[in-house]
Amino acid sequence: MSTIDELADRIERLLLRHEELKRTNELLQQQLGQVSHERDSLRQRLNTARARIDALLEHLPADANSPTRESEERS
Repeated sequence: MSTIDELADRIERLLLRHEELKRTNELLQQQLGQVSHERDSLRQRLNTARARIDALLEHLPADANSPTRESEERS
């Protein structure tokens, strides 16, 4: 096989590898987008849950939130 043929084969393999890597990169970009969307959704749910918990805590009687009251009861 001549040097030109060998070089042509190597170039062909590089082009194929390049296409494979492009496809892999596209798939990874899609997965990253999905995971980022899921993360954002979970953050929103967490913030909503925190807000609901804060609202519930505000409705508790004042002495129920007091750490000194709990420690006095334990003594």
